[in-house]
Amino acid sequence: MPDTAKPVVIFGQTDFASLAWHVLTHDTPLTVAAFTVDGAYLGADRFCGLPVTAFETLQDRFPPEDFQMLVPLGGRGANGFRRDRYLQAKAKGYEFATYVSSQALVAPGVPIGENCMIFEGAAVQAMASVGDNCIVRTLANVSHHVSLGDHGFVAASAVIGGGARIGERCFLGLGAVVRDGVTVAERCLVGAGAVVTRDTEPNGVYTGVPAKRGPRPADELDNV
Repeated sequence: MPDTAKPVVIFGQTDFASLAWHVLTHDTPLTVAAFTVDGAYLGADRFCGLPVTAFETLQDRFPPEDFQMLVPLGGRGANGFRRDRYLQAKAKGYEFATYVSSQALVAPGVPIGENCMIFEGAAVQAMASVGDNCIVRTLANVSHHVSLGDHGFVAASAVIGGGARIGERCFLGLGAVVRDGVTVAERCLVGAGAVVTRDTEPNGVYTGVPAKRGPRPADELDNV
């Protein structure tokens, strides 16, 4: 769980970053101190009324001894962009906040990793596990005995059936369904409304009902 004594620096300067600022500010005891982005994308020097600084020199102004981070990025490159910035922040010595909405339904004892966000109305049932650097959006259902691998993204209203295994860097789109007991291999993108009824192969884009693999690798997609 996050250290509530350390203020948070949020990576990003987008709508999702402002959403992270809002939920931390209004639904946790945490204080947001600043935002950070890659220096090449540094624009306005303030965002949500707070300072923005270059990620490359973040530790000079907001040292890891005094601040923690949250990296709430989307699914770009099969979640690779979020994974990379999370690992780079970790290499700088930062610890990470984890946000679990007060309106989420998370069973007692469920392990949830660092740099995770579990939004309102999401359900994570008993005996499930959520790895590091994962985002579970509003009304998603992570059923019992599900394993959600590191660097995952489960979009709003997606459903993962009991005992399913979701590999690292997987993205499940809006309203996607993974049938109970199915394994979704690492770096897979499951499109909005798709229904996965069989185990998948790594780095695939799966769409349709039942879901079928398309020709393009998931990690070559710039945005999802």
